[in-house]
Order: sequence, then C-alpha cells, then structure tokens
Amino acid sequence: MKSGLRTMLGLAGLGLVACSFPATAADVTIGDLVISHPWTRVTPPGAKVAGGYVTITNKGKATDHLVGGTAAIADHIEVHEMSMDGGVMKMRELKDGLEIKPGATVELKPGGYHVMFMGLKSGPVEGTPVKGTLKFEKAGEAEVAYDVAPLGAKSAGGMDHGTMNHGTMDHSKMDHGNMNHDMKMPEGQHGKH
Repeated sequence: MKSGLRTMLGLAGLGLVACSFPATAADVTIGDLVISHPWTRVTPPGAKVAGGYVTITNKGKATDHLVGGTAAIADHIEVHEMSMDGGVMKMRELKDGLEIKPGATVELKPGGYHVMFMGLKSGPVEGTPVKGTLKFEKAGEAEVAYDVAPLGAKSAGGMDHGTMNHGTMDHSKMDHGNMNHDMKMPEGQHGKH
C-alpha cells in the first residue's frame, strides 16, 4: 500500500515538473514546406521591434519565397538579412522575400536571416507563445506559434553567455525604442555591448 502511494505521488510530482516547462512550438507543414522551431525572445522595455526565427525545409521540386507574415504583437512582419559588408554588420529588408530552393533547409537565426516584428504593440512574454502567420509566395499562409526565449537568447533553448561581458553592462538606461535598422558595426564589435 505504501509503495503504491509513493509511486502515485512520484508520478504526480513528475507530472507537475513536466508541466512547468514551456511547450515547444509544433512543426507546421504547408504545401511542400515544413516550418520547424519558430521562436522569438523577450525584448527590452519600450522596444519597437523584435526578431523571429524558424527553420524552413522545402521538400518540393519548386523554389518558394518567404515574403512576410503577421504576428499578434506587431503591426506587420518584414523578412530581413544581417550580413558583413566591408567589415561592417548590416541589416536589410529582403523586398523580394527569402528564397527557399527545392531540397534546401534555411535557418532563420540571430545574426543572419530572420523575420522582423515591426511596430510592436506589446513585447513577447517568456513562456507565452506569439501567434502569427508566415506568408509564402507559392505555398500561401501558414499559422505558427513562436516560443518565447529569455532576453538575449541566441537559440530557442536559452541564453548564450559565452562571449558576453556582464561586468559593465547596464541595460536599464538604454533606449531601445529608436533602434536603427541599418545597423553598422565594425567587424568584431557585434558581440560587445
């Protein structure tokens, strides 16, 4: 009797622990495209933009393009690319969308391709999925739910502290609301705050 009660209590406790972890966004298939691991991260107070990240696999025989989408927390979504140009990190909108070739997998991630939530109505809240859509030129619109990682996370799994210097960083006095989208940083400086 006691061992049965212990087993039940143990399983109940395990169930509570499992429920305390955030759910992972489900993969979505639309046409020949598979959309995996959509995520975003908490933004500083007053931020007007946020990045969205996802992996897209084209299992078809025709090229498609990610051209935009929607998000419940933003006015609209743009598709962006960050890249080095002459030793300077630049971000630009991909006006013709992001090409997804047949058989290719494209990862949207910090420091590379990403969707930009423009005109934030409210910031992403950790543990509360952000509902929205991704719009493709051929496949159409897919409903997605972005998992929300902590502020500064480098992946959906959490924050990468590896190269950060926390000794002098004070975000409380920073104004992130007027962020320049034509970010120009000298090479080697994009990881320093």
